[in-house]
Amino acid sequence: MGIQDRAEATGKNVEGKVQEAAGKVTGNTSDEMKGKAKQGQAKAEHAKEDVKDSVKDAVD
Repeated sequence: MGIQDRAEATGKNVEGKVQEAAGKVTGNTSDEMKGKAKQGQAKAEHAKEDVKDSVKDAVD
């Protein structure tokens, strides 16, 4: 499931960047902040996958 989880996190990151940019263009700070939050979630999900990969490599 690692690849699927990474793909979903990448999608969330892109979605967050688009939402943040749209918020900046329209002056909607709420959308801007929500976009940044999505990017933060995606970063955390990527970090979780990195840890899982490291553990798997250490066990193998």
